[in-house]
Formats: sequence, C-alpha cells, structure tokens
Amino acid sequence: MDGMGANSRVTVAAHALTWIGLYQRRGHEVATSEQIATSVNTNPVVVRRLLAQLRKAGLVDSRRGAGAGWALSRDLPTITLLDVYEAVEPGPIFALHPATPDPERVVGHGIAPVLGVAYDGVETALRAELARTTLEDVLRELLQQAP
Repeated sequence: MDGMGANSRVTVAAHALTWIGLYQRRGHEVATSEQIATSVNTNPVVVRRLLAQLRKAGLVDSRRGAGAGWALSRDLPTITLLDVYEAVEPGPIFALHPATPDPERVVGHGIAPVLGVAYDGVETALRAELARTTLEDVLRELLQQAP
C-alpha cells in the first residue's frame, strides 16, 4: 500500500477502528474517512483503502448517501489486534526466498527449513500476543492516559 509497511498498516487500522469506536460511543452513527485521517494525520485515501480491507474482513460497514461514513460492524471488546492484523496483512510476517536457492550449496539447500522454524515461532508468538489485546483494551488504556 503505497510505501506503507505492514507494521504501519496495522497501526493505522487499529487507530482508525479505535477512533470510530470512541466516536460512536459519543453518540455519532458514522465517521468519515476525512475525520479519521485527521486523527491519524494521513491522507483520507490511505484511510479509505484500509477501511475497505477492514470492511472485507467484517470489522466495519460503510454507508453511502446522506449521512455517509464508516461504522464498526462489531463492538470494540470483540475485535482483537489479531483481527486487525489479519485484515490488513493476511500473509505471514516473513517470507522465504521467492526463487529456489541452489540446492547444491550448503546454505541454499538448508536455509528455508532452518529459517522456517524460526519464522514459524515468531509468527506463533506474535499471533498469540495480538489475540490477547482487544480494541476495548486499547481504548481503555488511551482514556486512562488522556490529560
């Protein structure tokens, strides 16, 4: 997504969802991509692209016409950071060689299985940690830190 790395996509998506959740709790039905982009400090087009991915994952709904905007399709306590991660980064964190290394060489022959074990461990740990944190947890922490 236009120079935005995986970590920033997840962060911007979590920011957007948390912002929408707080906005809705304050009595608003929908939020516009322009409003969300102001909070994230990015272009509304970036926000719309991420929201489209989040909609596809069932985390937000969009409304057109009068009163157009975005709304959560699930409550914050039911959305984990893993849900957000999987919505915007559905593949593995690390990828092995896109081409087949030379199997006649020691490194080329053995690199994929060795790195694969390490990468699988990292992926498992990351997913477990992200699954432990809901966007409700994120919002609660933000509100406690607010001046």
